[in-house]
Amino acid sequence: MKKGNFDHTMMFNVKNEEEINVARQILKEVYEALKEKGYNPINQLVGYLLSGDPAYITSHKNARSNIRKLERDDLLEEIVSVYLVSELEGKDNNR
Repeated sequence: MKKGNFDHTMMFNVKNEEEINVARQILKEVYEALKEKGYNPINQLVGYLLSGDPAYITSHKNARSNIRKLERDDLLEEIVSVYLVSELEGKDNNR
């Protein structure tokens, strides 16, 4: 496919279950570490995901080191996946 060709849909392959579980666990641990230190975890994670700057993540409980073990796109994939599944399944079950 030529660069800049927007006529075709590109395929994206999701990671395997083990990689997904690692991302989920790291996100949970980072979230808890940020809360324990008094930060707003959502704001700090958004700052990190948008900028790539690990300074948004506390070093408490090795959160900064752990989050850097994963690519930001893997973290985003996990967040989007969990959100969409819960939203879509939750709304389907309430009909």
